[in-house]
Amino acid sequence: MAINLAEKYEQQLAEGFALASVVDGATNKDYNWDGVRAINVYSPVYQDLTDYQREGMSRYGTPKELQDTVNHMEITRDRAFTMTIDKGNNKEQKMAKAAGKILRGEMKFKVVPEMDKYALGRYIDYAGKIDALAAAPTTETIVEKLSDGMVYMSNKNVPAENRTVFIGWTYFGMLRISKQFIGIDALGTKALVRGSLGTFMGAQVIPVPDEYLKKGTSQCYFLIAAKEAIVQPKKINDMKLHSDPPGINGSLLEGRFLYDAFVIGAKVDGVYAAVAASTQQATPTFGFSSSTLTVTSTGATEVLVTLDGSDPRFSKNVIRTTSGGTITLPSGKTTAKAVALDDALFTSAVATDTERTVA
Repeated sequence: MAINLAEKYEQQLAEGFALASVVDGATNKDYNWDGVRAINVYSPVYQDLTDYQREGMSRYGTPKELQDTVNHMEITRDRAFTMTIDKGNNKEQKMAKAAGKILRGEMKFKVVPEMDKYALGRYIDYAGKIDALAAAPTTETIVEKLSDGMVYMSNKNVPAENRTVFIGWTYFGMLRISKQFIGIDALGTKALVRGSLGTFMGAQVIPVPDEYLKKGTSQCYFLIAAKEAIVQPKKINDMKLHSDPPGINGSLLEGRFLYDAFVIGAKVDGVYAAVAASTQQATPTFGFSSSTLTVTSTGATEVLVTLDGSDPRFSKNVIRTTSGGTITLPSGKTTAKAVALDDALFTSAVATDTERTVA
């Protein structure tokens, strides 16, 4: 006869590994979405200096009304979950599924990772500079590539403080053992932000799973972001536990999360991403005939166009079209800008058309 060995289920649940939010502490908290779904942020267009004239009635130059652009940010992510824990099932599983613990696990294993991956993806796609590298960084080149990003931002007058480097673990491993890096910055000695393992040129370095910086199969090597340039609004962040609600003998668990992530258009130079050249959507090109403008970026999911000089990634006055789409220009002089989006590739560079004149 067979020998049937005894088995049992432990009361303790075996949970996987998870990360606390690595994005939240590195974002700008200045904006308030209370009572609204979207906010518009005005950015003044400042004037260049001119020579002062020591005679006449226009000594400071000809006054012009201050112009501005509008950065439109509308929350679109409205996510939820629900589950039940039947009292009978739970009693026959040694009460292992404590409702409060399950809610905390849902937050840790599902909600926070989704929010962080979404936010990092948005910051990459709307970065002021997406640097399309001809070759992936190596142990010998990773320091140089990171330095290029830091220098780019500094040359755009982005403050050196409150910068964060989000880098995939694969490339963080290269950075950690790079001969160029050892002795320049000591990782692990200045960690000030959750998840940070040190600094690089004064920026907090936060390694994340490689997939956090992926769009489909397209890999971003690293992202550098100034705190003032990125936001991650969480308008609703609710979890509820209902004991014995109508129709259920046990617990009903529910959660709703209304959130989004944005780059602030006026501070766009404070976000820099390094990706493979083959993973960036083609920069749009323009064609013009009579009063019709044609905008093309082969394979793009969507092309965003503006006619008022504003950045199409952030403008409230954006026109949405597809590759090869046509736009009728108004009378007078117009300079269009366009950017191409794709579901699998990172956002294209912003293209600026030549000035067109329509009678």
